Amino acid sequence: MKMDYEKIKDAAKGYEKDMTAFLRAIIRNPGESCDEKKHIETIAAEMKKVGFDEVNIDPQGNVIGFMGSGSRIIAFDAHIDTVGIGYRANWKFDPYEGYENDAEIGGRGSSDQLGGIVSSVYGAKIMKDLNLIPKNVKIMVSGTVQEEDCDGLCWQYIHKEDKITPEFVVSTEPTDGGIYRGHRGRMEIRVDMHGISCHGSAPERGDNAIFKMADVLQDVRSLNENDDSESSEIKGLSKMLNPKFNPEHYEDARFLGRGTVTVSEIFFTSPSRCAVADSCSVSLDRRMTAGETFETCLDEIRNLPSCRKYADDVRVSMYNYERPAYTGLVYKTECYFPTWINAESAPHVEALSEVYHAMYGEDRIGDTGAMNCRSGRPLIDKWTFSTNGVAIQGRFGIPCVGFGPGAESQAHAPNEITWKQDLVTCAAVYAAVPDTYVASNPEPVVS
Repeated sequence: MKMDYEKIKDAAKGYEKDMTAFLRAIIRNPGESCDEKKHIETIAAEMKKVGFDEVNIDPQGNVIGFMGSGSRIIAFDAHIDTVGIGYRANWKFDPYEGYENDAEIGGRGSSDQLGGIVSSVYGAKIMKDLNLIPKNVKIMVSGTVQEEDCDGLCWQYIHKEDKITPEFVVSTEPTDGGIYRGHRGRMEIRVDMHGISCHGSAPERGDNAIFKMADVLQDVRSLNENDDSESSEIKGLSKMLNPKFNPEHYEDARFLGRGTVTVSEIFFTSPSRCAVADSCSVSLDRRMTAGETFETCLDEIRNLPSCRKYADDVRVSMYNYERPAYTGLVYKTECYFPTWINAESAPHVEALSEVYHAMYGEDRIGDTGAMNCRSGRPLIDKWTFSTNGVAIQGRFGIPCVGFGPGAESQAHAPNEITWKQDLVTCAAVYAAVPDTYVASNPEPVVS
């Protein structure tokens, strides 16, 4: 049966007011990581209202709704926690009351990424309204927690504890009107330096941990900024774009972009302001491209000249995460978030692309206020930041693809907004994806 794309688009447009009201209702309650209960309750109520067949809240606090009863699960994921508001004076409007006009919805989380759950809930409703759920498929919509704190932790729980393994997942993180097939990974590294304190009037009697850490920081800076020439003692992270250093993955690395490393925090101990510091620690934010793993990244820091010089006094490790969810559950993990990427020819990427092309053409679309970040960019692209895809595909190999309302540039920024047109566009595309995918892949695709 030929799909009636105009009918689907009309249905999505018809729900614009409902989606706007739903999004504003979620925004009104603060929902930072580990405090998302009100968001979850609002979403669960909306899922029940629009006719989901099953709505559950798991022990971690994720809300998971299902439509249909088939054995093949196609999922749409949205993290529903937000970051805080930062310095309140930077906001021109109340970040939780928000606002709306004919085109925009403002408020904390509007782009990152509460709009995604709104479009996916109503995309599923349109599937049910128009009988677009394939008979052997169950549609899953997940509103997931703790992503801003620990990307993918929620999907570690869903996959390992809830025992749910979709055939593929559409991540509804903001994509500026594009279709995203991967992104760099990341990890959180800690470097601890030991020293010996003494009175500040005679610093030669001690061993200043801050001075030693300063050497490490200069090497870390060189690692981020150097090239990969033979003359560089510390070869820069751009080396992963070179087939000489990354023969298996350099093409994917060139698509995703080079890795980066920066210092994000610094700590010290000292008996007083009149003493030599006896310890110094730093946190490193490490973004990883294709071909890099947590082992290679840790070894890279351990092998810096300064770390070899102070080998007896330095320790390089990875952070662990163990904050309790709003339900009280503690689900520990290491702070490692793997890189992931798909080919454009992957079946789930092709299905989403086919639907988009049929509905909206070859280029990114959006409200006029959004097009300054969209015009001229390729439709098929990648995220700059990290998403739950680090666990969905990065850890577990469940195929993932991104398409979501809003803009990356709005994430974590004051005066955050999204666009009503994006909510409608995404709901329409979501509604058509499962049937399109199954038509081309009548049997489950094993990754």
